[in-house]
Amino acid sequence: MRSTPKILIHLIAINVIFFIGTQFSYDLSNDLLSLHYFENDKFVFHQVFSHMFMHGSTWHLFFNMFALWMFGSPLVQMWGNNKFLFFYFSSGIGAAIIQLLAYYLNINSVTNDLLANGVTADEIQNLLISGSYNTGIIEFVSEKRLSSMYYDFNSVMVGASGAIYGIVVAFAFLFPNSKLMLLIPPVPIKAKYLVPLLILGDLFFGFTSVSIGNIAHFAHIGGAITGFLMMWYWKRNQFNKNRWN
Repeated sequence: MRSTPKILIHLIAINVIFFIGTQFSYDLSNDLLSLHYFENDKFVFHQVFSHMFMHGSTWHLFFNMFALWMFGSPLVQMWGNNKFLFFYFSSGIGAAIIQLLAYYLNINSVTNDLLANGVTADEIQNLLISGSYNTGIIEFVSEKRLSSMYYDFNSVMVGASGAIYGIVVAFAFLFPNSKLMLLIPPVPIKAKYLVPLLILGDLFFGFTSVSIGNIAHFAHIGGAITGFLMMWYWKRNQFNKNRWN
């Protein structure tokens, strides 16, 4: 049995240190390191990177780090440290971009409808910041859409899930017939079938009102798409055979 690559031990350790540190200064850490919507005053560019080391709960951290260890180990052994890190962070950044784009499209859509019905820019800004609005607005824009607009503008994204999705895609690309055991239901499934299943689930929950918690589904999709595009490009250019040491 091969030992865990040191680069994964380092990544997991950094995530654990971040998690412990945020317990002592949650509000400050959340403001500075979690990813905010790019038009929010709290957004800072480094959050595109730092949010990958932030986690909302012990279980959130555990499942992400377990997946990083399980799917990342064979990739590091095949690619080397530098190539793995490039892939990992690129997937995480891609995830952040897609999630922010999803926020933008929703906020922009509601904003345009409000402006078309005579709501002023100042009133919209007040809605985005405070969540308060004239109840007459709901005659032409539903309360649900207004709430989603406020939520997207003020939401924060944390976790390595987007990067992990890219790693899972790479694993399925390289080891498509490897059997993995699902938690619910507890049945084995080949890696090449697991990825489409995960993506379909995120698409369903991302585009419907069905909720299974505060999850950035489009970040998952963004990480998976970024990972797939890199794997497709590397395979097409025979780049996949080269290690970066």
